[in-house]
Amino acid sequence: MFWKIVGALIVIWLAFTVLGFVIEGLFWLAIIGGVLFLGTAAYGAIKGKDDPKRLRS
Repeated sequence: MFWKIVGALIVIWLAFTVLGFVIEGLFWLAIIGGVLFLGTAAYGAIKGKDDPKRLRS
């Protein structure tokens, strides 16, 4: 469940970032999307490392 939420947020932030770069007037959206993308990815990496349910290969 945790990874589904983090994955969905990463996809949403990535879409905002791409839209911000494509539409010149929405460059601020690209900046916000990029910051949120990096924050969510870092949070997922930190929290996922301590997840005992995660399968290690």
